[in-house]
Amino acid sequence: MPARLVVSLSGLTDARSDALPRARALADDLDLRGVPLTHLVQPASPDGPPSPELLAWLRDRARGADELALHGYDHTPDPARRGGVGRKGEFAALPRHEAGLRLTAARRALTGLGLGTAVFAAPRWLASPGTVEAVREQGFRMCLDEGGVHLFDDGVLLRARALGFRLDAVVSGDERRRAEAWRCRLLHAEAVRIARRAGVVRIGVRAKDLRRPDRVRTVLGTVDAVLAEGAWPATYAALSAAAPAARTA
Repeated sequence: MPARLVVSLSGLTDARSDALPRARALADDLDLRGVPLTHLVQPASPDGPPSPELLAWLRDRARGADELALHGYDHTPDPARRGGVGRKGEFAALPRHEAGLRLTAARRALTGLGLGTAVFAAPRWLASPGTVEAVREQGFRMCLDEGGVHLFDDGVLLRARALGFRLDAVVSGDERRRAEAWRCRLLHAEAVRIARRAGVVRIGVRAKDLRRPDRVRTVLGTVDAVLAEGAWPATYAALSAAAPAARTA
């Protein structure tokens, strides 16, 4: 089976006001390439729910080829936890019961916005074992984390590492520019390597990435290169177990 390409977009709920026009531009560029987006939707933030304009755009995109995924609840750090759970990811360390309660709140909030999905994407791609179990128990079809895609209907884990632009170190000036160029080259090279091995190429774009023209050019150039390798574009919801996988159940 040929490689598959999945591109996701996150962070629009609490992004700056200029994020939506940039997201529209990215979606338009991907449409020209026949590549759908999976929108990772965070139903709440410290500033409130997503704007009516954003919700209208998401609904419109979901009526087409795009899909939605629940992306946690509000990503607010828990002051009771040392360092704040939000620094590691909202669901990175939760036990099953706590994860289940937070998932229930998140689904209720998403439904209140008139949206729904059977796909859960862990914030920062970090999901504790308890979170994976809670997601399964709540009837989701899949859980996305850093290492792959848990397909509960098939009882398998599609091993596919999430690719993105996060930098581990805080740097500035020339060092930052060199690190940024290196990260762009690495994402491109990793994606092409995975495509040539007929794997699942997962490119995660955040709203803040859209403010950096080099990152947008890298995403589009990488998509072109992966498609040239024969990859099939898809959403997460369209993935199945017909790819290299590890049995988990």
